[in-house]
Amino acid sequence: MAQCEQFTTAVDAVISRMRALDAGLPQADGVAVFNRVYLTVTEAVDRHIDGGRFTDARAAITLDVRFAERYLAAVRTAQDEGRPPACWRPLFQMRRHPGVRPLQFALAGINAHIGHDLALAVVDACLSLDCAPADLEDEFDRVGDLLVSLEERIREDLMPGPDLLQIADPLTHLLGSWSLERARDATWSAARTLWALRRLPDVAEEFTERLDGAVGFAGRMLLTPLPE
Repeated sequence: MAQCEQFTTAVDAVISRMRALDAGLPQADGVAVFNRVYLTVTEAVDRHIDGGRFTDARAAITLDVRFAERYLAAVRTAQDEGRPPACWRPLFQMRRHPGVRPLQFALAGINAHIGHDLALAVVDACLSLDCAPADLEDEFDRVGDLLVSLEERIREDLMPGPDLLQIADPLTHLLGSWSLERARDATWSAARTLWALRRLPDVAEEFTERLDGAVGFAGRMLLTPLPE
């Protein structure tokens, strides 16, 4: 029980860091837009853990924390004027561009975090828990289901209203080419591949770099500036 409480405190800690980040950023900043979305997701996961919705609470907490740590590390690197992973660079570079809509910022962040960070977080969690990805599949699926349901709400909340439909046409076309559900499926395959490659560090590093670059490329497409 003490061990579970320790992990719960870690979830509270990452939520606190996201709230502090939200308080310190302008509302229209692209990173702030994604951070609000991710904070909502993390709070929802935390409620599900507290409510006993996960079969293995310790595994769910570990995955949630390792996942969040990768995003927070990217933010810290950018704040220190370092070079974050390629998957995050488009969001940090375009965060103040007036031609990028809030929905684009939100989905570009989700793309980076799901497409790259989640696969690595699964491996991180497996190493922490001394288990294989298959042992975390239920927790992975439950978190993924939450994300998919929240993505629908995010699109509804951030999509321009009916009076802007003409302007929204290119936005609808652009964002319709990306699916969180497909990204989640690809991430699970990437996590299993990375786990299988863990004893081949050179190959694993090359795979990770290519994954990072591919996700970053998709992020750049999602952040294409649109006409006012």
